[in-house]
Amino acid sequence: MIDNQDLPIGFLMELAEHPDVLNRFASLTEPEQKPYVDGSRQVHSREQMRNYVETMFSGVKN
Repeated sequence: MIDNQDLPIGFLMELAEHPDVLNRFASLTEPEQKPYVDGSRQVHSREQMRNYVETMFSGVKN
């Protein structure tokens, strides 16, 4: 997993509020996590971050 120091704090806080998303994110390889982390760096408000985390895997099939 990507080092927590490399993750935006708002992203970490939202992941903590969504254990199902956190578990799925944690199960990814580092290269699979990178686009999600990069995307989180483009988010500039708490509301947007919540929406981003809640919809991270909405277009991905299990």
